[in-house]
Amino acid sequence: MRAIIGTHDLLLITLDTLRYDVAAELLDQGRLPTLARVLPGGGWERRHSPGSFTYAAHAAILAGFLPTPADPGPHPRLFAASFPGSETTAAGTWVFDAGDLPGGLAGVGYHTVCVGGVGFFNKLTPLGAALPSMFAESHWQPSFGVTSPTSFEEQITCAERVVHDRAEPVFLLVNVSALHQPNYFYLPGATDDSRATHAAALEYVDRHIGRLFALMTARRPCLAIICSDHGTAYGEDGYVGHRIGHEVVWTVPYGEFVLQPGEWP
Repeated sequence: MRAIIGTHDLLLITLDTLRYDVAAELLDQGRLPTLARVLPGGGWERRHSPGSFTYAAHAAILAGFLPTPADPGPHPRLFAASFPGSETTAAGTWVFDAGDLPGGLAGVGYHTVCVGGVGFFNKLTPLGAALPSMFAESHWQPSFGVTSPTSFEEQITCAERVVHDRAEPVFLLVNVSALHQPNYFYLPGATDDSRATHAAALEYVDRHIGRLFALMTARRPCLAIICSDHGTAYGEDGYVGHRIGHEVVWTVPYGEFVLQPGEWP
């Protein structure tokens, strides 16, 4: 990571509420052709979230605590704030002397941009402004939110507008709201949210995510990290939703890879 910082753009895509089992199932079934092209080995890595709901997970992720590999560790981290006694800061870890990752990257010349999705990014309240305030530039509007059937397309259009002509390296966070309930409108004929509509929402994301890859490789190589912040329950063991300690909430898909200029039309 210390060789990446300064030479590559950084793209962090958080697929809000995406469950690992659904993500893996769709990939195995050939229903995610775009993601299959870029995920190492053609598959998701199984990891554990640092939080069971959006705010907690993103606060940790943006402090350098990405979802942790599900196998026993310790697991060295890509990024880490200066912290005496850290057991996951290794020789290859990029260490920043700031309270959060966007602040650390800004300190070495990155322009930091957040394109929000779910309510914790809407800037309508002090809490909804807390995560976006870490970035030099942040964007949210109702068409990016959970009730919009075209939310991801709208988010990408915003990112294209604010990133494409930047000369300096960019750190872009896109919090994708499409997976979050309500998502029934991604499956024709559905009237309620379900595991199947959650899957249909991921297929919708896969159809459009190539636009983000093309945007972020227009000028220089890009390190891309795609992960869920947490999962969500659709009736398992009587649970619905998240902010609970259930396997389908704590287990998330993760992928990291470098995109080279010219790979995407």
